Amino acid sequence: MSTRGQAVVDALALSGLAPGAIDLRLDESMARHTTLRLGGPADVWARPVDREALAQLLRACARARVPMSFVGGGSNLLVRDGGIRGVVINLGRMTRVWRPDPDGAPGLVEVEAGATTGKLLLAVTQWQQGGLEFLGGVPGSVGGGLIMNAGTYLGEFTKVVTEVRSLRGDGTLVTREHAQCGFRYRASDLPPDEVACEASLRLWPRARAEIEADVAGLRQRRKEREPGGVDNNGSTFKNPHGEFAGRLIESAGLKGARIGAALVSPVHANWLVIDRHAEAPRASDLLALIGRVREAVLAAHGITLELEVKVVGEPAQ
Repeated sequence: MSTRGQAVVDALALSGLAPGAIDLRLDESMARHTTLRLGGPADVWARPVDREALAQLLRACARARVPMSFVGGGSNLLVRDGGIRGVVINLGRMTRVWRPDPDGAPGLVEVEAGATTGKLLLAVTQWQQGGLEFLGGVPGSVGGGLIMNAGTYLGEFTKVVTEVRSLRGDGTLVTREHAQCGFRYRASDLPPDEVACEASLRLWPRARAEIEADVAGLRQRRKEREPGGVDNNGSTFKNPHGEFAGRLIESAGLKGARIGAALVSPVHANWLVIDRHAEAPRASDLLALIGRVREAVLAAHGITLELEVKVVGEPAQ
């Protein structure tokens, strides 16, 4: 039986795609690729091996008029139950981290966007280069971290990024200096219709023991303050200026509130989590709970909470 995924692959083939350097999976469950473990199927899940393969895929999608979306480590993503149409591109095979001039410029680090934040942090720690200690509290991929300027109280990506390179839909490479990236609190001006594929970072010498001490302290702090043993995306809402989303939600009386499998964590009210022991957890449960929380906080405090989590895909039919 033909599937939507097969129809997309056939259209890409007619547009000249030779998928040898691209891992293509049809009708792939997005629950396998998000930390919430929710979401319907992507028509096609595509993982190019390098920048040239990525450019080829982008050009084929453009010619075939197949919609594209980009997913990193899935740690800040809520996929609706109906899944995602078209091609979902993941850079999980583009994970290099390197120093182009380790002797002359040891603080210059290049990284592909598919590298995990953990891999990047481990590499620079071994090289005794400081500046990325904040990644001890940031899950996911470098690409996703760049787009949302991920960070913790120890810092953010804007602190170390000097350049971001991305590909447009026609495969054209675009290079942006730091000032052109528009980094700000949990956001950037990196265009959503491009895919960030590489970044240049400027770090500074620091003893490995000092880096590891800061990272250990951050991880311990998160362990003590944040819920464990549940599927989650971390913080659901951005902190309003001068306020904390968790405090607003708790004071609105919603700590512990539940809709289906979705729960406002009794440990930290800004963590809306999924109870894996509940029957048939759905993205729609969490979306309904998000709506309820936003309405209650607006009514109690006159503040509209802004999502830190990205919501994509279609509702279930």
